[in-house]
Amino acid sequence: MADKLKGRRVAILATEGFERSELVKPREALQEEGAETVVISLKSGQIKSWEHDHWGEAVPVDLSLDRAKPEDFDALLLPGGVINADKLRVEPKAVEFVRSFVSEGKPMAVICHAPWILIEAGAARGRTLTSWPSLKTDLSNAGANWVDKEVVVDNGLVTSRKPDDIPAFNKKMIEEIGEGVHAAQGAPLPRGWQNE
Repeated sequence: MADKLKGRRVAILATEGFERSELVKPREALQEEGAETVVISLKSGQIKSWEHDHWGEAVPVDLSLDRAKPEDFDALLLPGGVINADKLRVEPKAVEFVRSFVSEGKPMAVICHAPWILIEAGAARGRTLTSWPSLKTDLSNAGANWVDKEVVVDNGLVTSRKPDDIPAFNKKMIEEIGEGVHAAQGAPLPRGWQNE
């Protein structure tokens, strides 16, 4: 069982303020199945986690976003955390990195507040997904079909609402990454976005 994802490389895009459990637990699940995981961030060194209502432990960054190439990875994990997701969605390089996975149809696992980044990447329209409840209106306004379930899978895109959903999230994430590339995900990207 521990080699379902052997040979798969998974990018984990995060920055300061990521929800600790939403990075650490999925990463452990991926590694237990033989995947190589790479934490990518806006800067090198370490990034500090958020744990419920206070700052938590730091996690080492394996690769800075400036040096990361989407083509080097088979899948993408976007942990939540309101601070993390808000910082990433306003960073053009982070949005473009996510957009590359969308256009290639690579599996993505996105939890809690991280679907904000999908909105910025033009990847929410036409998709059925879930998130932290406060994102419901944002996602609906972006053209997504928001549902309140512990885990939702839509053509390679796995979403969940919160840390309590992680067991179901991990199970579906492993399945989808194991399946590999899906047809290009969702609606076509808006005109000109590919060249930003």
